[in-house]
Amino acid sequence: MAGFGDVLKIIGEFGAFQKCLIFLLCIPSFLTPFHMFGQIFISIEVPHYCNSSWIRAISPNLTFQQELNLTIPKRTDGSFEQCSRFTPVDLDIESIANYGFNSTQGCEEGWVYPTMDVPTLVTEFDLVCDQSYLNDISQSIFMGGLLIGSLIFGSLSDRVGSQISILIALFIMGFFGTIASLAPHFYVYVALRFIVGTALAGISISVTTLSSEWVGPSYRPQALIIIHCANALGQMALACVAYFVSDWRLFQITTSAPAFLIFFYAWVLPRSARWLITKKRMNEAKDVILRAANINQRILSMDVFDQLAPENTERRRSFLDLFKETHLRNVTLIMAWMWFVDSLVYYEVSLHVGDFGLNIYLTQLIFGAVEIPSRILSIFLLQWIGRKKCQSSWLILGGIMCVIICVIPKEFPLIVTVLAVIGKSAMAASFSTTYLFSAELFPTVVRQFGLGLCSMSARVAGILAPLLGMLARYHLAIPMFICGSASLVAGILCCFLPETRNKDLQDVPPEPEGPPSREIAPIYHIDLQTIPEVEEVVVDEATIRKSYV
Repeated sequence: MAGFGDVLKIIGEFGAFQKCLIFLLCIPSFLTPFHMFGQIFISIEVPHYCNSSWIRAISPNLTFQQELNLTIPKRTDGSFEQCSRFTPVDLDIESIANYGFNSTQGCEEGWVYPTMDVPTLVTEFDLVCDQSYLNDISQSIFMGGLLIGSLIFGSLSDRVGSQISILIALFIMGFFGTIASLAPHFYVYVALRFIVGTALAGISISVTTLSSEWVGPSYRPQALIIIHCANALGQMALACVAYFVSDWRLFQITTSAPAFLIFFYAWVLPRSARWLITKKRMNEAKDVILRAANINQRILSMDVFDQLAPENTERRRSFLDLFKETHLRNVTLIMAWMWFVDSLVYYEVSLHVGDFGLNIYLTQLIFGAVEIPSRILSIFLLQWIGRKKCQSSWLILGGIMCVIICVIPKEFPLIVTVLAVIGKSAMAASFSTTYLFSAELFPTVVRQFGLGLCSMSARVAGILAPLLGMLARYHLAIPMFICGSASLVAGILCCFLPETRNKDLQDVPPEPEGPPSREIAPIYHIDLQTIPEVEEVVVDEATIRKSYV
């Protein structure tokens, strides 16, 4: 009986068919950063002051600067307060200028934004002062969408396959991302973003699964890294789009509409033959395999199809199978922690790209650019030193960078940015390794459940990342110290995982290993009369077991 791994070696592990597949999967990977990090640029904090237009009724010829001088209190450094104003009084302009005001109040009539000519999330929904926390909360809610999406699409991919899951996720991302541009209220926008987040989780899980199941073991790192490099290019493109498109509604349309490539995808994106085989849909699997063989210009004997058969499983697999066998349970828990740490550190740095002291667009461009060489370097390191050592090294390097950032004063923004760039590039490479490592560690029959659980763990970290950044209000070092410590622990735990380099994907979990059971021992009968001239026969336990086997 031939397995799909044997068939893959015949039709080609990374031929023209697989290269076309990877190119197709690069498209959704390129689009996801626009939604993942786009809100950072349409909610940039801008100078704002309390609306004091009441004074224009008294003196309509005042300049804006004069209006500020008369109605807005100043801080000790001479700058104007952004969240308070002098209480309006019923006096003439000369009395106001000569005697000033005795009391202040909040921005009862809203705010003005003198430096912004186009609407952003901040200016349109007044996400400033006592409402500034809503921006971070909305990012956490968006990450909550990714969490729910991990649960939904992990099960959906197992039922309908990775190809259908990608098509559904692209449609949801494009449709609800575009509709979000019409949101009349901030809470409506947040709700629509939550739905978009579920789609991003589906794309992440399904793209990883489909690429891993069609590409041979020795080429799997290259395939996954290429897809992740497309994600890095998307981050760089995001900086350019955000720089030229400031209007948040137009930005939503510009970044969401390309997802409607689904109509093109529906015709060319192949299904997973490995998944079809596990579902006993042999005719469909054979058609896809023949298509791949023809594109790769390989000849496949029909005898192989006769030997190709699904694994004989006695029951339907479930999420609980991840925890029933000791080895698989340990792998699941460690991988879930590594995904959590990767996501926590990666998003904590990425979502606070504007806090490092340099231009936010330039920093985002650098953040995307440095991921490409680090991910490409992973291709060689994964084949040279293996998955386990590579994963551990990236996690420890990222953890060290985060800890060092804690002790660098913010008066040195260039140094902090350089350390952040190194840490983010290390975590980006770690993320790529984690996706590959997970796909290789989990057997096919529970791979969707395993990746779904790990992705869910990562999304919990994504929810916490914006909230973790809020702890910087108490001490600037708290977020980075937590990230660094968690990353170092994950790097150590990684050493307890098995190596999967150049090994074929498992279709079913391995049989549990252990000593033979002694509860029921076979009975052996030895007739001494058949052994001439032997007075004593000594048969030890090892000999009996060997003979019995």
